[in-house]
Amino acid sequence: MHTKRPLTRLAYQAGTFEPGTRMLPEETAVALSYNGTTQAVMMATPAALEDFARGFTLTEGIAAPHEIAGITVVGTDLGIDLQIWLHPEAEGRLAARRRTMAGPVGCGLCGIDSLEEAVRRLPPVGAAALRLTPAQIFAAVGALPAQQPLHDATRAVHAAAFWTPAQGMVASREDVGRHNALDKLAGATIGMTLSGGAVVLTSRVSIDMVQKCAVMGVPVLIAVSAPTAHAVDLAEAAGITLIALARSDRFEVFTRPDRILSRESTHVA
Repeated sequence: MHTKRPLTRLAYQAGTFEPGTRMLPEETAVALSYNGTTQAVMMATPAALEDFARGFTLTEGIAAPHEIAGITVVGTDLGIDLQIWLHPEAEGRLAARRRTMAGPVGCGLCGIDSLEEAVRRLPPVGAAALRLTPAQIFAAVGALPAQQPLHDATRAVHAAAFWTPAQGMVASREDVGRHNALDKLAGATIGMTLSGGAVVLTSRVSIDMVQKCAVMGVPVLIAVSAPTAHAVDLAEAAGITLIALARSDRFEVFTRPDRILSRESTHVA
C-alpha cells in the first residue's frame, strides 16, 4: 500500500493565496488479530506491517518471538488485518493483555482494562557495558534525520531508530504513531543484541515508550522531546539511561548518568 499521497491545498503567505498540493502520510486502520480474535485496532502507516505485528506482540507482553507461528497480512475494504498465529503456550496471555478499543495515533495504552496491566512490572535492563560520550550522543541524534524519508515528504510522522557506536544507525522505522514506530523497530530488531546501543526517538517519552524499550532490552533511550515524570521514574527502576531534549549541541540526562562518559555527569535521579 502507498504510505503517502498528494492532496490539494491553498497556501497563504504575504497576503496572497497560492493553490498547490501537499504530500500527506496515509493513516490506515490496522487490526492485530491473534488466533482469529482481534485484540487491538491501531491507526498506523501501512508499511513494515510484519515488523509491527512482531514488535507489538513482543512489547505488549503477548508472546515471545519464538511463540509466533505465523503472520498473514490481509487487506480489506476497511483497512488491514494482521493475522498473527500463536503457539498454544502463548494463548493464555491474551486475556491478561487484552485490548478492545481502537487506538488513535497519540495513544499507547488504549483499551487496557486494568491498572495492573497499564503499569506492569518491567524486566530490568542488565548491566550493559555500554558507555557513551557526549559526541556519540550527538552523532546518534544527528544520524536520525537521514532515516526519515517519509517525514521529509510529509512533515507528519515519527521515527524510532537503533544506533550503536560501532555501526552507527542499524535500523529505523517511521509511522504516524510514535508507539507504532517503536513497535515496528522492535519487530525489525528481533534477533539482534540491543545491549550495545541506544533507541533514538523523534517524540516525547511517556511510560509506555519506556516499557517497550525495557522489554527490548535497550540500555539507553534518547529522545528529542521531554519525558513525563512517571517515565523518568520507570526508566530509573528499569535501569535505562534516559536522555531527552537532545539536539545537535545539547541534551539532558534524567536517569543512570553513569553510562555517560563526562566529568560533569552527576546522579540526578
